[in-house]
Amino acid sequence: MKYKIVVDSSSNLKSDYIKDDEIGFEVVPLTVKIGEREFVDSDDANVEEMLEALKANKAGGTSSCPAPGTYAEAYKEADNIIVITISAKMSGSFNSAFVGSLEYKDKSIHIVDSKGTAGMMQLIVDKTYELIKSGMDFKNVEAEIDKYTDSLNLLFVLDKFDNLVRAGRMSKIAAFVATSLSIKPLCIANKGEIKILKKTRTMKMALKNVVNEMKELIHDDDVNRVCIITSVQNDPTALKLKNIIAENMNFKEIRIVDAKILDAYYELPGGLIVSF
Repeated sequence: MKYKIVVDSSSNLKSDYIKDDEIGFEVVPLTVKIGEREFVDSDDANVEEMLEALKANKAGGTSSCPAPGTYAEAYKEADNIIVITISAKMSGSFNSAFVGSLEYKDKSIHIVDSKGTAGMMQLIVDKTYELIKSGMDFKNVEAEIDKYTDSLNLLFVLDKFDNLVRAGRMSKIAAFVATSLSIKPLCIANKGEIKILKKTRTMKMALKNVVNEMKELIHDDDVNRVCIITSVQNDPTALKLKNIIAENMNFKEIRIVDAKILDAYYELPGGLIVSF
């Protein structure tokens, strides 16, 4: 196999997302541990079961990234490999992917720090596949993917920030601001770090702010842009947001995707992530 795309499971993609005899595809799973139970973020993982276990365990849980050996195993079948991971500032997945590549001196392996998660990673996977299928050589694919990654944005609105704070992904001060007075803050993944953009008191206003911020962040007329809304048990609100975006902006496609184990663990029920 000449080419392969490898992505970690915080992308919420399943192993059959790309079916191509010429381009391999693999999702490397992260893991969430709650008490004595371990939930591997695989294709058949039960998100509802994980959230129920989390709700019943007041101590919360922990997450862990794939081991370098897991990534190394994923690299075996191809000569040219593009790897996409969750933000390096939020997980050790990027570092594991790099360490796993060190034993392959004869392969071309490019590891992309998505600087985000969820739909942002899906968009990078889609772009990578498109570039490879166009016949572009590996070095140019590398350069184009890095450039494309820098053009992407991620906004989110959550009901709870408990696990982000507990895991050190968000400062306690920011979390206090986010949860005080029952506000619905609009947050952004800024160079891989979580920052609060705006504070609103209702979900209706939060959704309006999402669209307003999207207009501020997109400065081109690219009609081929795709928007991905990731939802944790909040499809009605996700659909409402999709309709608002469609009415106010010109996207080629707007998808609603359910979060898998890792993203559901950090988003928690009611959370929405918007990638574009």
